[in-house]
Amino acid sequence: MIKGDNSFVPSVPLRIGVRGAGLDAMALLLTESGAVRGDGDVVFHGAPVHPSGTVRLTEARDGTAWLDVGLTTIEDRITRVLVVGSTAHGTIRDVAGLSVEAFAPDGTSVARYDVTDGAGETAMVLAELYRRSGGWKLRAVGQGYANGLAGLARDHGVDVADPDAPQAPLPPRTPPAPVAPVAPVAPVGFVPAPSAPAFALPPMPPVPPAGPVAPAVPVSPAAPDPLPYGPGYGPGWSYGPVFAPYTQIGRDNDVITVSGLPPGPVVVQLDVQGDGYTGLVVLDRRNKEKEYLVNSTEDDFRGRVLATVPEKGPLRLKLEAEGPWRLEVSPLAAARRLTEEAVAYRGPEVLLHTGGVADLAIHYGGDDNLIVNVYELAGHDDHTALPRDENLVNEIGKRRETVPLPQGPLVVQFEAADGPWKARLKRV
Repeated sequence: MIKGDNSFVPSVPLRIGVRGAGLDAMALLLTESGAVRGDGDVVFHGAPVHPSGTVRLTEARDGTAWLDVGLTTIEDRITRVLVVGSTAHGTIRDVAGLSVEAFAPDGTSVARYDVTDGAGETAMVLAELYRRSGGWKLRAVGQGYANGLAGLARDHGVDVADPDAPQAPLPPRTPPAPVAPVAPVAPVGFVPAPSAPAFALPPMPPVPPAGPVAPAVPVSPAAPDPLPYGPGYGPGWSYGPVFAPYTQIGRDNDVITVSGLPPGPVVVQLDVQGDGYTGLVVLDRRNKEKEYLVNSTEDDFRGRVLATVPEKGPLRLKLEAEGPWRLEVSPLAAARRLTEEAVAYRGPEVLLHTGGVADLAIHYGGDDNLIVNVYELAGHDDHTALPRDENLVNEIGKRRETVPLPQGPLVVQFEAADGPWKARLKRV
């Protein structure tokens, strides 16, 4: 994995090795708020076992620290587990061979991240485990903190003592129990499905040069529909806010603020011309990264993703891109409708289903993850947020899938689809 990558890991007890001479490892167990509940959610050499017993820290003599994380028994309130490293002497740059690697119970390596861009910081969030679609993902984070472990801890709700106040020295570490080394194993290989015919996709429209940005204009949901919604828009959809689409163009990395939108779920379309990494992250009220919407290494990225405008404050998005880009925020009602006609797409997408019970036929031509979720809106009256999603597909590589859909209204989200694909409804 490289910095910013994420992948699903098996929902089993994992052993995570943190390698690096002179590095102290620890884990922070966070709730949905992005903070710990108290000192008990910090696992380090002074408190090596979480009160629940689900996270344990041990250290081997070769400079490797081991975090045993019981993914099947972690409390529901815990949504993220941060893997943190810090130095008492020197900086992260000085730690040779710094890496994080996760192993399944049989010793199989399921993910590895070699940290190669450490700088003058003394503490770093190396990786994180987080819940997604009923399972767990591991993300290579590599976020350093120049203000050290105290700054990292404060950002995640840990009550840190005043550094100017006199403090008693930490007790000496007790010798750790010997840890059996993990036997090296061959990498896990995925056997791709038979090759599918290439799809003919329309080229991405050229991105115009940067210019002034038109402000978003809220429109009353009860007003007539004069807005330029995309293909498939029509009567029968009343969920979510209605407003004039907001468009911004630019080049390379940027932070985008969209003010004046009513709260609720929206569609964000992103088109990037260029190669390299593309990332789009929602920023919270503290200006911290909250949720990844896009995390792709595809050239000329294009796709539509779901975001939620907060009840208080603007929608703020942090964009990482190399090259010119165009971003548009539209109402959920502007998303394409699923029909019985097969339509070609590329990248993540948001689709609507307003009919009765049906089957969804998918033909995927990519080589990476295909993740499809559905949001069932029947009986959900809070238009400022979507209900909990249900995962329909979570596979890797080229494939054909047919999955059942309940009666609409539904939001069908292709969360991950790095590659071409087609979808159509099959009436029951």
